Amino acid sequence: MTATINPLSATGLRAHRDELAALLLAVVDGGSSLGFLAGLDHQGAAAWWDSLLPAVEDGSLALWVSRTGGDGRIDGTVSWYRESKPNGRHRAELRKLMVHPRARGRGAARALLAEAEAAAVRAGVVLLFLDTETGSGAEHVYRSAGWTEAGTIPDYATDPDGRLHPTTFFYKQTRRTDG
Repeated sequence: MTATINPLSATGLRAHRDELAALLLAVVDGGSSLGFLAGLDHQGAAAWWDSLLPAVEDGSLALWVSRTGGDGRIDGTVSWYRESKPNGRHRAELRKLMVHPRARGRGAARALLAEAEAAAVRAGVVLLFLDTETGSGAEHVYRSAGWTEAGTIPDYATDPDGRLHPTTFFYKQTRRTDG
């Protein structure tokens, strides 16, 4: 089944906050840290989504959701944050690509990534960058989508259980900037 990808406004974020909180919990419970530790509860996950509202409202954070099942539920999300410093407005950090464990293998991650990349081009972003746990399934997605490894840092972040893991940084140029 093909993933349907839609942007999510601040109004949409408010309306789907609890559904997004449930998605975040499922992904963290499945072993992806995304910056969170085991024991994250619905209230904490919902509060994190609420914390994104100002950036979505002012346009510095672009957010998309995917739906791959026939039930219309959100089963994936990705965002990018555009740099606010004057010398960095050409770049954005890809953040929190996540797909619910029940929806994996249906193309949602690739579709979300492709939409975020296309939106970057439309917005004039010429460089995207991200970090992900070394050896993770997400790392494979980025490599197969043409992202370039910039390097790996050992013991950069912990998994949800608090164990240290290396992190690999990637970048993707959306267009050449050297003429």
